[in-house]
Amino acid sequence: MTTTLDRTAPRDLAVELPARLSLTPKTTLAGQLDGAWWPYSRNLEAELPPLAAALDKVWGRITRVTVNPTRWPVIPRTVPVAGHAVHVGWFTEQHPDKLILLSYTVGRWDLLVIPPETEPAAAARLMAAAAIPGSVLTAGVLMADEAVIGQGIRDALRREANWESEGGAFMSPFGSPMDRRALPLPGSTWR
Repeated sequence: MTTTLDRTAPRDLAVELPARLSLTPKTTLAGQLDGAWWPYSRNLEAELPPLAAALDKVWGRITRVTVNPTRWPVIPRTVPVAGHAVHVGWFTEQHPDKLILLSYTVGRWDLLVIPPETEPAAAARLMAAAAIPGSVLTAGVLMADEAVIGQGIRDALRREANWESEGGAFMSPFGSPMDRRALPLPGSTWR
């Protein structure tokens, strides 16, 4: 029995799927970011064509992209996009969660790059936050804030699961279960 591996499947899949973008509305307010991009994988060669094709319609022809190599295992020099080549550069000084797009005629745009493995609810929060006009929040701040929010949600879910598994035990303000006999009776004070 012979097995044939189709090594083009991830690229074809990414090309077929639309780019997941959230862009800042056109306004006179300048912010740190121009929106957010949530790629399906960490394969720049597969992910850049749908992104550039979507942005070509909105912003004009994208000619150059810069990334931080920390988040991308392979960085191609050029990526073919709809009849032209997008040149890809990398800078370790650039924030790892930011993508810079350049155009000869229109200018520069900075996008927050949401990691592909991000849960949909977290990605939605990040996409909304990155598209706020005039926001002073950088890619690093947004990702750090989301890490804190995500940890808070996970902690709340864990506490709720503990609550359910303990039969709904009353928790003290210090986070430990209290005996129901320790609760004050109506009209009385704490013992």
